[in-house]
Parts: sequence; structure tokens; C-alpha cells
Amino acid sequence: MTEPRWVIHLPTTLTSRDAAIDLVNALRTSLAHVPVLDFGEATLSEEDQQSTRTRIWCDAPIGEPRAGPGSRRCQRFVGHPGGCESGRG
Repeated sequence: MTEPRWVIHLPTTLTSRDAAIDLVNALRTSLAHVPVLDFGEATLSEEDQQSTRTRIWCDAPIGEPRAGPGSRRCQRFVGHPGGCESGRG
């Protein structure tokens, strides 16, 4: 049996969705060297609507089917125009 993965919920005092996305983007950049963090799966929710989460990044597999940690995934924002890219944005 596979061990369960844990999710860290980190409340903020931010009051706008755009500011929250900017913060998650900055955390992804500054913590990219930490292999146990999966920012591709990051979501946002309003404080009183925590059961309704919004994905931030596309996270679609690029090239070969997802092969686990370290595989290439799209790092563009959800709903981006054009094809997927492994670069940021």
C-alpha cells in the first residue's frame, strides 16, 4: 500500500486572487530546489470557500506520459493559449 501524501494549507492575509497567485508563483520560484513540493498541483481557495479550489497551473504532461517525479509538465497558467511549455508563465 502506498503511503498517503500530505497537503499543507497555508492561510494568508491577502485579499485578492491575483496577489495570492503572485505569492504562490514567488514561492514556486524560491522553493524550486525542494523536491518534495509539487507546485503543479497548487490550488487557491477563498477563506470561507475552502471546498472550492482553483488550479493555478496547467500541469499537463509534456512529451512522454507522466512518469512520476521529475517528469516534464506544463508550467503555464491554467487556460493558457497555445501549446504547453515546461517554462514558467
